[in-house]
Amino acid sequence: MNATVKIGKVSLELPLITAPMAGYTDRVYRFLAKEAGAALTYTEMISAQGLIFSNQATWALLDLAGEPGPVAVQLFGREPEVLAEATRLAVAAGAALVDLNMGCPTPKIVKNGEGAALMRDIPRAAAIVAAMVKAAGPVPVTVKMRKGWDEHSANVVEVARAVVDAGAAAVAVHGRTRNQFYSGQADWDCIRQVKEAVPVAVIGNGDIKSAADAAAMLERTGCDAVMVGRASIGNPWLLRAIRAQMTGRPPEPEPDVKTRIAMALRHQQLLIELKGETTAVKQMRKHLVYYLRGLRGAARLRQKLYTLTTGAEVVSCLHNYLQEIEAGKQNYDGV
Repeated sequence: MNATVKIGKVSLELPLITAPMAGYTDRVYRFLAKEAGAALTYTEMISAQGLIFSNQATWALLDLAGEPGPVAVQLFGREPEVLAEATRLAVAAGAALVDLNMGCPTPKIVKNGEGAALMRDIPRAAAIVAAMVKAAGPVPVTVKMRKGWDEHSANVVEVARAVVDAGAAAVAVHGRTRNQFYSGQADWDCIRQVKEAVPVAVIGNGDIKSAADAAAMLERTGCDAVMVGRASIGNPWLLRAIRAQMTGRPPEPEPDVKTRIAMALRHQQLLIELKGETTAVKQMRKHLVYYLRGLRGAARLRQKLYTLTTGAEVVSCLHNYLQEIEAGKQNYDGV
């Protein structure tokens, strides 16, 4: 399969997209995801209010200068006029798409009526989208949402219709409710229901952990593209496998320990170049959890890595680990 996806004026060569993930989908993640085969990547969710008030950390999330696109900028907030102004700023920064976050389940977001809480205020959600569409000009506005707030208010079809009527060029649906957070199984049926209900591109999200999962979601839901989230962290090989399957190429072999560690160290070096060593080494810890997942002695190795403060120390630690594994030593067994 090799299907082009149209979202407004944006054409994607393949129906493979990576999800916006707070704390993870920074410029380095996006670069590696594009390299691995993603046709569209997203920024972390960005506070519309933070952009307007020129918060330095917020603006750093919007740095797209020189980045190979397309990149979607995801905004969160609850005031139409604030999101409209933030949309203008995102477009000026080079956003190929501007996305409204209606899926974030975290308490600090929903307590302010933002993120997934907007699914309980459909008129406000529609007003926000209409304001963003007007501000975006020719740049498409999209919306990422969940199945609903909880199982008793699974209103994703109604919400999708409302935001599309307000001008949204596509909707991404995560098949879990807000109350599920990231637990349980994603409901792909609600993605199919949305696809049957709206005339724009629908992106399916939730439980894509393999190339087979991606193919199954496309077939079962009829969605236009799949969005890969947590399973891609520390695992660009998943995106490679999905891309290979979509383009009819044979799958690549699973990465061995040496390959995984080499990629982790490359990720760290790119982070150091982008953010400086002190920040990069701290931020890399959470990525290493995923790069090292399932390896022999990973828990003990992570404990050691968490104590390190320089890039050189991390490199030395991981090289020592590799040498012990390749020498057949048992130091890391059973952990």
